[in-house]
Amino acid sequence: MSTPLHANGASGGWIAQEEGSVKTALVTGAAGFIGSHVVRELLSEGVHVRCLVRPGERTDNLDGLVVEIREGDVRDPAAVGRAVKGVDTVFHLAAVYAIWMPDWSKIYEVNVQGSRNVLWACLRGGVGRVVFTSSIAAIGIAPGRGVSSEKTPFNQYTLGSHYVLTKYLSQQEALGFAANGLDVVVVNPCFPFGPMDIAPTPTGQIIVDILRGVSRFSFPGGINVVDVRDVARGHICAARRGKTGELYVLGNRNIAMDDFVRLVCRVAGIDGRIVFKVPVPLMKIGTAALSWLSDHVTRRPPLSTPVEIAYASQYLYFDNTKAVTELGMSFRDVEASIAESVAWFRSRGYA
Repeated sequence: MSTPLHANGASGGWIAQEEGSVKTALVTGAAGFIGSHVVRELLSEGVHVRCLVRPGERTDNLDGLVVEIREGDVRDPAAVGRAVKGVDTVFHLAAVYAIWMPDWSKIYEVNVQGSRNVLWACLRGGVGRVVFTSSIAAIGIAPGRGVSSEKTPFNQYTLGSHYVLTKYLSQQEALGFAANGLDVVVVNPCFPFGPMDIAPTPTGQIIVDILRGVSRFSFPGGINVVDVRDVARGHICAARRGKTGELYVLGNRNIAMDDFVRLVCRVAGIDGRIVFKVPVPLMKIGTAALSWLSDHVTRRPPLSTPVEIAYASQYLYFDNTKAVTELGMSFRDVEASIAESVAWFRSRGYA
């Protein structure tokens, strides 16, 4: 077997231990938005990539790529054990990212128990390094317009977001395994945009809704925007240079929601004067009505929910200094990334 991408807490490389041996990485959630970009980054480095995808999952993002496909569910310990056998490095990205679900039990089964299954399989299977994809949702939010970092204590316990809570709980699982002998590095992506968001993710849906004219609203709060390809590259940098048991924020530009909506409008050629500022309490009332319709009538995700408005109306600003200094990260121009995202959605008929 070849050496892991990074070993023993020191800067590693992609050089195999024996001449002619093959470097192999497993990517869970490989067909997803970030996961498929991680797969492409690994292939560009000459790594043999094994992709774990759910049975019947849409795999458009992997079409044409020379990869090994394994079907399996992270909720199935046996399937996970088979998937990690013989790999050097595991990139765990499989997760449910949703603002509404008819039954929230699945998000805990996948995000928490599924992550635990992957971590146990890696420990038992002697995997050299695990890059664990968490989220900035698992990090605390600084008060006001303050900027959060990897050291900001989690403080969203009472928010009521199942997604936020499961990302925090699964991150704690990963850190627990790191403290008990598994070489785990955690990355915390911010709000990624770019091509190939086929679902689309709730993040990409923001742009789709603006393009369709469904949402031209803004409210107090802000986000950190980053290109999905930079997030993917951050995973590779974490595998090479990240320190065991450490978190790394993968984000780029902090931007107020009002400015973000107007940025999308500008690059899309939409008149930014039709963006309306709406008070947060009114947004919560409106989204409560939409959530009720989803719960009792449509059984489809609403435009937003009161919980999501409560989270997004905070200033979700993050500092990427640690990723830049320790991982050697650099980032694309955000406006260009948004423009590519807009063009991709339009070219495929989303808007």
